[in-house]
Amino acid sequence: MMPPNASDESPPERGRSGVSPAAFDLLGPAEIVRAAETALGLRLDGTVSAYPSYINRVYGLRREDGGELVAKFYRPGRWSPEALAEEHRFVRDCAEAELPVAAPLELAGGGSLGELRLEVETGGETAIRFALYPKMGGRNFDAERDEDWLRLGALVGRCHAVGALGRAEHRPTCDPVLLTVPLAQGLLDQGLVHPKLEDEFADLCSETLESIIPLFQSIAYGRIHGDCHRGNILDRPGEGLMLIDFDDMMTGPAVQDLWLLLPDRAGLCVRELELLIEGYEPFSRFDRRELALIESLRFMRMVYFLAWRSRQRGDAWFAREFPDWGGEAFWIRELEDLRDQARVIGQELAGEARLT
Repeated sequence: MMPPNASDESPPERGRSGVSPAAFDLLGPAEIVRAAETALGLRLDGTVSAYPSYINRVYGLRREDGGELVAKFYRPGRWSPEALAEEHRFVRDCAEAELPVAAPLELAGGGSLGELRLEVETGGETAIRFALYPKMGGRNFDAERDEDWLRLGALVGRCHAVGALGRAEHRPTCDPVLLTVPLAQGLLDQGLVHPKLEDEFADLCSETLESIIPLFQSIAYGRIHGDCHRGNILDRPGEGLMLIDFDDMMTGPAVQDLWLLLPDRAGLCVRELELLIEGYEPFSRFDRRELALIESLRFMRMVYFLAWRSRQRGDAWFAREFPDWGGEAFWIRELEDLRDQARVIGQELAGEARLT
């Protein structure tokens, strides 16, 4: 199904060290507290509060003096140490530019990336990498007025201005050939698509991705947040908007960090999109050719989300919460959504629907 020059790398089922993602099931409160205390060289009161997270494990912790921390344990096998270092570097770059972000704490041994080693039942050890952050609360931000959309645009524009000052060689590139083709191929190669629907999934992805590849040619890419939806933006009274969770930080087109903020398809949110761009442009230049990428990026995100979920299927909690994941009924629903999105893309490419 791959277009020419696509990578044949599929999503890894195990990390570079052979660590299974199911190693997360070994992560209990005692291990979490021990890792944080050792990394920071201080005592905690034992409080461990689990926070919702799609792909990692995130916990609230409390020091004996009452100060609160957030611990993020990275899913084994997802990112290399170099890729995690580039995430932390981007966040620190943003903090140094006075962009409101939650930067990882410096650990007692130096650096901001820790490693928790755990014994496995079969003998030997496994390792889970983690980072610690100050807890920085805030409330969800719902854009209702024009000035709210301008503020959101300005936040992203400032982030991208920082992003333009560096590179991320070990992070994904938000591009159909470099990112989505390998992810789709990986789902097929691992036998995760139901056998009755494999051919349809392969053909649909191949045809759609081949059709959108020309749209991305000659578009400039830079360091971006990558998952810039409104759930990752907090409003801190008296301080302004804060951008959180850079876990999906990547290199890609600027519009990837704008379209996810919209409440509906871009064609139905023309005013909101224009306000986002108006707020964005005082800080970063926006290439309006990127508006033609939005529905393609939506299709790419759908495949990306399937890959996210596939890496959690070995977790005990995932099997309990999503017992039908990967079954025939599941893939029928997913294919229906992908077909609908491919139809929208086809209409745009045919000139039947365009932003005004």
